[in-house]
Amino acid sequence: MSGFFGCVSRHECVGDVFYGTDYHSHLGTRRAGMAFYNGEKFVRSIHSLENGYFRNKFEEELPKFANSNMGIGVISDSESQPITITSHLGRFSVATVARIDNIKELTQELLDNKNHFSELSDSDINASELVAILVGKAETFKEGIEYAQSKIKGSCSMLIMTDTVIYAARDRFGRTPIIIGKNDKGYVCASESSSFTNLGYEYVRDIGPGEVVQISADGIRQVTPPGERMQICPFLWVYYGYPSAFYEGINVENARYRSGAAMAKRDADLQLDCAAGIPDSGIAHAIGYANQKGVEYSRPFVKYTPTWPRSFMPQNQKMRDLVAKMKLIPNKELTKDKRIAFLDDSIVRGTQLKDNVVKLIDAGVKEVHMRIACPPLIYPCKFLNFSTSRSNFDLYTRRVIRDMEGTSELSEEVLQEYVDCNSAKHKEMVNIMCKNMQLTSLKFQRLEDLVAAIGLPKCKLCTHCWDNSSYTE
Repeated sequence: MSGFFGCVSRHECVGDVFYGTDYHSHLGTRRAGMAFYNGEKFVRSIHSLENGYFRNKFEEELPKFANSNMGIGVISDSESQPITITSHLGRFSVATVARIDNIKELTQELLDNKNHFSELSDSDINASELVAILVGKAETFKEGIEYAQSKIKGSCSMLIMTDTVIYAARDRFGRTPIIIGKNDKGYVCASESSSFTNLGYEYVRDIGPGEVVQISADGIRQVTPPGERMQICPFLWVYYGYPSAFYEGINVENARYRSGAAMAKRDADLQLDCAAGIPDSGIAHAIGYANQKGVEYSRPFVKYTPTWPRSFMPQNQKMRDLVAKMKLIPNKELTKDKRIAFLDDSIVRGTQLKDNVVKLIDAGVKEVHMRIACPPLIYPCKFLNFSTSRSNFDLYTRRVIRDMEGTSELSEEVLQEYVDCNSAKHKEMVNIMCKNMQLTSLKFQRLEDLVAAIGLPKCKLCTHCWDNSSYTE
């Protein structure tokens, strides 16, 4: 997904940007960077995270940023950033949380107009540089940001640091959040609020969908008002968000707790010995389930992370699967002859879950009842990096549907039959998944229950992955 953090202060803010960015490490997987303005020049640094942690990569470089009272940092799923460029608007740095669905078309349009690109990521156009070029097409930063947002299909939230202020702009439909905090020295803006308390900042407000604000050490000025329509990504509560984070005033841990409780209410007749969560995001779902169900919460899986901080660090998919398998260790003392409900956030490709079930069976679990905290993923994400490497052919649900229908050419009418949790085809699909994964039972969260657990109206949530419902224009 990626996440960023920016700060404008009347005092040096290098430490705040360093630690604030580090607090977003769970949102990014591949690269990280920071850029500062020290009153005379822009200074930046970018590193790969594929063989280490953010803090280890940047800690020794902090002295070169000394005396800076303005900076931005980003942990990214993809491109190297922040990008720093010189334009007719002046020199500025850009960090983005973006999935630009029409990046090829925009790139060609800019090339046809004799623009050029200098920064590439794995031989692909750097999305942050493309955004910077689009912003530079206008006469002011306000007009440039609005122009970029009007051209982008998908989503793009951005921080733009000039030599005087930071512009924070949330994507048009608010799919990714930006939250503002303050203390007596200045202001911060971030993808998550988790860092605010320990860094000494208090929550001010969420930036609205499509809203642009200008942030200085002395205050916040609205540049562009928010739009009326919001489509924030529910996976922020289901999977991405850190437990202490708040989005739109709703706490991640509480939403997961309510989600688990909702699933337990639909399992009134199921006899269990305990409930457990697949670490880490499944834990709060499982606690909510166990408390509602009135059964013991247990930890039959423990997560081993000292040498493998991320299951997706190796570039080779086979190695990534192996690392993921090695990280979860079953505890036979807590599994033998037990009837256990396991809570997990989602099923994407299905590989890791199947491996985990085999481990449980080998560890002597009597019954494995899998409960998934969201509906089946039927449509690949077009708006965030949740499934940028996932196509229709990668999603486990789509593979099962293709096998059931005997074709890869699936009409929207057919797919909607599988979306309907009360339909015969949906129930048959879930039964096939259950059998393939050697589960005693399998249930997915109903969409209406997930919406209620989050606490926002469905029209303010992007539910494209589950039912193909979203705003695109």
